[in-house]
Formats: sequence, C-alpha cells, structure tokens
Amino acid sequence: MNAIEIHGLTKHYDGFSLENVSFTLPMGCILGLAGENGAGKSTTIRCILNAVRPDAGDIHVLGKSNQTDFARTKEDIGVVLDNVGFPNGLTTQQVGKVMSKTYKNWNADRFEQYRKRFDLPEKKCFRDFSRGMKMKLGIAVAMSHDPKLLILDEATSGLDPVIRDEVVELFYEFTRDEQHSILISSHILSDLEKLCDYIAFLQKGKLLLCEEKDELLSRYCLVQGTPEDIYAIDKSKILSEKHTAYGASAILRREDAPKGMQTSPIGMEELFIAMVKGEH
Repeated sequence: MNAIEIHGLTKHYDGFSLENVSFTLPMGCILGLAGENGAGKSTTIRCILNAVRPDAGDIHVLGKSNQTDFARTKEDIGVVLDNVGFPNGLTTQQVGKVMSKTYKNWNADRFEQYRKRFDLPEKKCFRDFSRGMKMKLGIAVAMSHDPKLLILDEATSGLDPVIRDEVVELFYEFTRDEQHSILISSHILSDLEKLCDYIAFLQKGKLLLCEEKDELLSRYCLVQGTPEDIYAIDKSKILSEKHTAYGASAILRREDAPKGMQTSPIGMEELFIAMVKGEH
C-alpha cells in the first residue's frame, strides 16, 4: 500500500490551473514538494485533504479514496498547514485539552514532551505567539495522535536554523517506522535535500518531475571551464549556463559532460533554479 497516490489531479481557478498532476508517495518514505510561490503546492495539499474538490483526477490516501469515508482516514493523518490556525485566545495547555477531544488516539504525555522540547509556554495565548512558535505548536499537535502520515505545508518556515534542524531530525526519526510517511512542501530546498527520499518539482501548476532524490542528483552535474568551453557544448544538452568574469559553467546531464572538463556535483537548489529559470 502506498501512503498517497495521485492520478491526473486537475484544479482550475481564475488565473491559475493545476494541470494533470500525478505522483506516488510510497509507505515509509518522505516526498518533498518543491516549487515557487504560486506553483500549486498548497492547492495540491488541500485537494489531498479533501478541503478543495478537484475538477478531475483520483486521490487515494493510506489505501482509500479521499472522497469516501475520509473522516476515519483523517484520524491517521497529522497536518501542519502554512497558516497554523488555533483560536487566538487558547493557551498551549488548552489546545492540548481541545485536541484530546478531537482525536481518538491523542497522547497527552507525548504532547507535553513536544511542548517541552520546543520550549512552548503553557499559559501564553496563541495570539501572542511568533510565527515560529505557531509552527512548533502545529507540529507538536500533528505528532501527538499517532499518525501514520504527516502532511506538512511549509512546516519549517519561520523556524530558526537550530530548531529547524531539530524538526528535520524529528521527521526523519518518524519515518524510521516503515508504516510512517511524510509529504512536505517547502521553499527551503536544503531541508528537502537533507530529509527527502523523493522530490517533486511543481512550476506554474505543472509537475516538472517526481523522482528519487539520490538518482536525480546523480544524473546532473556542474561543468566548469572557459566561455569557449561552454560555447562548444551542444546547447540542446545544457539545462542552464552562467558566464562571469572568472569563467563559465553549465548544468547538464552527467552523461553529456565533455571528456576532460572539470565536473562537480550539484545540490537540489541549484538543480531547481536551473530547471525553473534555466536558459534552455
């Protein structure tokens, strides 16, 4: 059973369309959904959660259609959206009490462990939380009812680097159980590169690719040389190129790298920028 299966997902709005998106998140894995603001990441997540009804396509979550009996499936999903929403007047302690009435598998002890781990005040009102504190509270709630699947929309946004690294490690620990999976969208590509098994790139509502991260990164490389060296490469094989006063470089498939030219690995951010803004 896969954690998520999406086939032909399409959703139209005035001025934007999510077009024929298909990808699969295997159980026990982490899939990162990358894309610029407005690429369709949040729309995809809302369709998965059945908060928005798609115009076309099929979505299965934890082996069941999200159009039938999804209320029961939601018990097994932990969700953190970009805009964490709890009543402004509630304290952290009160949020925990409300959630205990919401989820059948709520674990109050675990919630308290996360509260302490994230250094969240017990009696401070949600309205007075910083964005980072709100995200940490959302993550604590999502992790405290024994979910099988986490769906996270920019969940590391607003966190300082130390806490962000801790949260990434927490997510990694979560999927050491092969029955646990994560779908996470983020514009912080270094987090996705560190965390994910699979990467999906969205641009302007279209899926550029969805592949295993390590295989994807090993397929491309950066070649460096003189401007003349780069000009000599077949333009149809170049994903993007850059010329400076100190030399020139290009991103292309490793198999297309000219013999004798210096090559080096590339990171997820370099590859994404090349795909979205590349000259080719």
